[in-house]
Amino acid sequence: MSSACSDRRPDLDPAGRRIALADAELASLGFSRRGMLRAGALAAAGAGLGASALAAPGRADAAPARPVRPKHLTWLVGDHHVHTVFSHDAKYRIQDQLDAAQRFGVDWLAFTEHANFAHADRGLADSGDLLDAERARRDLLIFQGLEWYIPAAEHGSVILAPGKDSRDILRAFELTFDGKLNGWEKPADAAQHAEWEARAAAAIAWLGQQKREGRIEDALVLANHPMRLGIDSPHEMRRWRDADPDIMVGMEGAPGAQGSGVSTFARAGDQRGEYTNAPRPDSFAAYPVEAYRPWGGFDWMTATVGGMWDAMLAEGLPFWITANSDHHLQVRDTRRIGDYPAEEPYLSLDSEFDRWAVRGRRPDPVEAGEPQGGSDYWPGEFARIHTGVTDRSYAAVMDAIRGGRMWVDHGHLLDGFEVSVQGLSTGRGRERTTGPEATLGGRLGVRRGQDVQVTLRITTCDTENSAGILPHLDHVDLIAGPITGPVADADEMRAPATRVVRQIDTAGRRGTFTLTHVFEDVQEDFYVRFRGSDGNRLGAGYHGAEVDPAGPQRHGDRLGDADPWTDTWFYANPVFVDVR
Repeated sequence: MSSACSDRRPDLDPAGRRIALADAELASLGFSRRGMLRAGALAAAGAGLGASALAAPGRADAAPARPVRPKHLTWLVGDHHVHTVFSHDAKYRIQDQLDAAQRFGVDWLAFTEHANFAHADRGLADSGDLLDAERARRDLLIFQGLEWYIPAAEHGSVILAPGKDSRDILRAFELTFDGKLNGWEKPADAAQHAEWEARAAAAIAWLGQQKREGRIEDALVLANHPMRLGIDSPHEMRRWRDADPDIMVGMEGAPGAQGSGVSTFARAGDQRGEYTNAPRPDSFAAYPVEAYRPWGGFDWMTATVGGMWDAMLAEGLPFWITANSDHHLQVRDTRRIGDYPAEEPYLSLDSEFDRWAVRGRRPDPVEAGEPQGGSDYWPGEFARIHTGVTDRSYAAVMDAIRGGRMWVDHGHLLDGFEVSVQGLSTGRGRERTTGPEATLGGRLGVRRGQDVQVTLRITTCDTENSAGILPHLDHVDLIAGPITGPVADADEMRAPATRVVRQIDTAGRRGTFTLTHVFEDVQEDFYVRFRGSDGNRLGAGYHGAEVDPAGPQRHGDRLGDADPWTDTWFYANPVFVDVR
């Protein structure tokens, strides 16, 4: 902690003293809390009514235009949500996570330690020094980020590109805008909720301002496990995105902690992602109780065809999904948390959190000789993000995430998934010709009445995963719906015209193969997204068989029902088609 934080105000209560220390720390970084809050609020207001409110009905003109498909894409595997001993509830060293990531074929990952005063004061700098050393000796792209307690809402991954001032910007963001540090977690009433919501939007807008002013190279924000507690309302998610669509780009389509139901101390009813909650007073009241459970291991917002994710896509606006490990404690690992020194101040501290807070880190793990508690799989072991990049760099990975060039899978279901969407024309000899093409996250302009072809190039996995299973792709779903423009109700979470338009049987197919589908005589703007599974657990989706005849299902409540390896899916981000 810097000397600027050493002055203590005995007249303040503990919470007020922490804020006073944080204010002094901000001053040492060249910031003021009041100035940052004001700047963020002005930047959020400068976004106007948001991109969704500016789009003309039925069109996607307000969405940022993306170039046609880059000619050469390389697919890098990543994970944007990983914890270490620098989080108060995680167990492993940075090098442990990086060793595992490389073992499971990860190319990039982001360390997102929990926000906390001890993290802001010591852990952020100490872990940052270690990350700098690891970058120098490993062939990995290593981001330093933060798991942000979003004011009045759930958590979010904040990811910054490495740079000269990135650590100071991350530290200032944590101290000024974190909901936990500032006591903005459980609003007492609607007025307080609205006030804290505004601060969340201001935080995102402030990050965007830092990027525009050149203080940081780049920043991204993604909403984490949005339906775990039901406190991320639809209007909040839209407001975050509208605060700066260049910064707030999506959400976890599937939570981490996928091994919760098969962990050492698993109980009947445990679910993947630790999604075992019920509505609480600050939950969004319109969420059904089924939404608090995973569907095929994915969040209800993503897994429901015609649901919340589709409601946002139907506005014609980019909003992407990811998957990740959220790694804290490895399933059935035999290492335990290490021992704190047998000295003061540790001997006088009763709680694990207080002992962790002395240095902002836990001791290194030690071997226990028997399986420990844990719900997580190593980065890249079970959940993977595949990002389509133009080169192997931090900027290219962030551009791929921002541009939606991502697909995700569980259990190594696929090795490759590439998408091309093109308009078809008829030549003199009635031959079919193609024009420009778009890929995941892209936009394609076509003429009214033109045919549009979707081409999928799929490569199956030819090796067993870490559970000893050779993955099998049973089918691929094409999910499509019209782009209907902005919604009148910011809490809308239904896209009633979106449905599975085709299911393609892939059972028995191995290696690399191509699938095609043609949308004939297109008359209106639409989007198409993609999904597939091993076929082990299928049934009518949440909105019924007419919308989703063979969709993911909730796991049961018997012990062992939530084995993640026996119910694996892949999901891909959409392509938008604009009809002129």
